[in-house]
Amino acid sequence: MAYYRSTILVSMDPVCIEKGAVQVKEQLIEELKLHKLLDEVEILDSPRIGNPESEGPDILVYPEGSHYIALTPESVRTIVVEHFVKGRELAQYEAKMRDLTDEEVREPKEKEIRVILENIGKIDPRNIEDYIAVDGYQALAKVLTEMTPEDVIQTMLDSKLRGRGGAGFPTGLKWKFAHQAQGNPKYMVCNADEGDPGAFMNRKVLEGDPHSVIEGMTIGAFAVGSNQGYVYCRAEYPIAVSTLNIAIAQAKEYGLLGENIMGSGFSFDLEVRMGAGAFVCGEETALIASIEGSRGEPRVRPPFPATKGLWGKPTNINNVETYANVPKIIHNGLDWYTSMGSEKSKGTKTFALAGDVSHTGLIEVPFGMTLREIIYDIGGGIKDGKAYKAVQTGGPMGGCLPAQFLDLEVDYETLGAAGSIMGSGGMIVMDEHTCMVDIARFFMEFTQEESCGKCVPCRVGTRRILEILERICAGEGVPDDIPMLHNLCSEIIQDSLCGLGQGAPNPVVSTLKHFLDEYEAHIYEKRCPAKVCRNLIKFSISEENCTGCTVCARNCPVSAISGERKLLHVIDQDLCIRCGICQQVCNFDAVEVN
Repeated sequence: MAYYRSTILVSMDPVCIEKGAVQVKEQLIEELKLHKLLDEVEILDSPRIGNPESEGPDILVYPEGSHYIALTPESVRTIVVEHFVKGRELAQYEAKMRDLTDEEVREPKEKEIRVILENIGKIDPRNIEDYIAVDGYQALAKVLTEMTPEDVIQTMLDSKLRGRGGAGFPTGLKWKFAHQAQGNPKYMVCNADEGDPGAFMNRKVLEGDPHSVIEGMTIGAFAVGSNQGYVYCRAEYPIAVSTLNIAIAQAKEYGLLGENIMGSGFSFDLEVRMGAGAFVCGEETALIASIEGSRGEPRVRPPFPATKGLWGKPTNINNVETYANVPKIIHNGLDWYTSMGSEKSKGTKTFALAGDVSHTGLIEVPFGMTLREIIYDIGGGIKDGKAYKAVQTGGPMGGCLPAQFLDLEVDYETLGAAGSIMGSGGMIVMDEHTCMVDIARFFMEFTQEESCGKCVPCRVGTRRILEILERICAGEGVPDDIPMLHNLCSEIIQDSLCGLGQGAPNPVVSTLKHFLDEYEAHIYEKRCPAKVCRNLIKFSISEENCTGCTVCARNCPVSAISGERKLLHVIDQDLCIRCGICQQVCNFDAVEVN
């Protein structure tokens, strides 16, 4: 076993790679080799160290704890000489002490419980021995030596583990259906086609703890009687795909995947299939079509994939987070798992907390925690001291919940009753300056664009809704638009073929219900209360605050601002395109929005 003087983590976040992390690593290796130190230093890739936007590429040196940021190949030469040869840290490249609130996975807050995210950032995802060192593959060993397929399925039923992909269907019941289905071969599929805007839970698990997913899939394959599995991952996740392929190869090398696993006689192989990023392929039958090489379009169910799925054979599909829970349940026991969560939703859930909240990033909390606790205790409340307006859960097909729902306990049933969904775990917080009509328009634009077009209600209906919302935001709405939106939403939810169409109207339905006054202000008063919709606002310059500094005039892209230096400036409303740049650059709060 090799012993190293230092271990260097190199951030290989996609942003860091774009900014030259690969070249930094290559130069680091060359410099260490030049000074005959390469054998004394271990170099590992890390999915994330600091904030890649402002600090990457960066490295973290253990055991010293030195964090060097904004690196170039040239700066690496200096760091190797000073830090590793002369033994002194370089202050000019070190990160300043800061609140790491903008990292994707930061230290857990008091009310968080880390189960799925437990190993991320603590183990090398590209070294199987790191996973084994934290009891990895112990659950698989127990299953293959002490349990029958029926035992495994019953354990999943007793755990009340529910699918984390959105619908919350009981995992054990799904496995039971696939186990009982007639026909061979049977397939295990992992849905890693994470397409919600701002959501990256699955990506982070695959990048930081891929063996947990492999182990969970292998246990599931034993339970349902499958010998072949596929991980369907979007091509926009190149690091996740690379890390997963390395993990699969290592698991095969160690006899934990492939033929005769652990000498048990059970065989299971696994491969990665990449998708082109179609949001509709998050729906299981569309995903199946894509793996088969066809256009990603859903089909009518029944038959369900458990009886007729991939290539017409019994197929079990769960998402990344669901599979990652399985080894934890088997290894730690039912009492441990069922002690977390609510009565009907056991365990924990990861959320991508985003929007107008102070602390964004991935969090993991037990089911049953309230929205208020998540947003204020874990998320740090609304940014810049502004007031809370709404939160959207469940991604672009989720509902927008106002302040009256802040004390709602988060689980599948309560969110559904409130008019939203759990989804895969997106959670977008909005402050008082958010226009809810514009929010509904934004998400409808996304789902309309992502509609596969197979069924008329989704293809045509979402387009009609989008046109109405665009007209309202442009100040051209008419009173009949509100009942028309209600009717269209109802028809699309009832008649669409798959979950995309059935869920697409949710942002519109929820905003009509809870923020009807904003729709009425847009339509009847030709006014946007949040001062967001361009056609319904105008910018003016306050005589009291304007100093005549000319900054606004110099930055106006259409030269709509005139005025002499040290004198009041004026905005020509006929020329103004309402881009808001003048307000952004003004240092004296002289630009007002009306």
